[in-house]
Amino acid sequence: MCLKGKSGAQWELYNRFAPRMYTVSYRYAKNEADAKDILQEAFIHVFNKLEKYNASGSLEGWIRRITVNCAIRHYERSVRKIDSGDIDHTQPKDVREDVLSAMTVNEIMAVINQLPDGYRVVFNMYAIEGYSHKEISDALGISESSSRSQLTRARKMIIELLHSIENRTMAC
Repeated sequence: MCLKGKSGAQWELYNRFAPRMYTVSYRYAKNEADAKDILQEAFIHVFNKLEKYNASGSLEGWIRRITVNCAIRHYERSVRKIDSGDIDHTQPKDVREDVLSAMTVNEIMAVINQLPDGYRVVFNMYAIEGYSHKEISDALGISESSSRSQLTRARKMIIELLHSIENRTMAC
């Protein structure tokens, strides 16, 4: 029914997948407004390209891929190039596990959202979505070494942010 443009069927599809795709969008966005823009753009693409879905994989996976691609395009429109500096080889200290286990999903998302745009996009694509550095470099138009560098820096920054949270909780 969605293929025939039936609004009721489209609304049903949207209601079924929008909450999960909003979570994907939010991981890439700077804020809620950007996440909503990404989500809207993604579902416009879903409805416009629904006839191209061949059911060889899951519908949710297909929609997720479109959502990630929309997030990447959104990012590219806001920032043209990711810093392509050298890889930072310093090894940050480990964060105590009890700090991580005491954090809520929203608190972890708040830490990830503090990352600079380039770090956040590469971190999400690699660590959460499972893209390879080759796929990230192709999608973002950067070198594989730049992708690796951004991921290393993102991880280091996340650990530093978690250390600051750990230090605040220990001081209380």
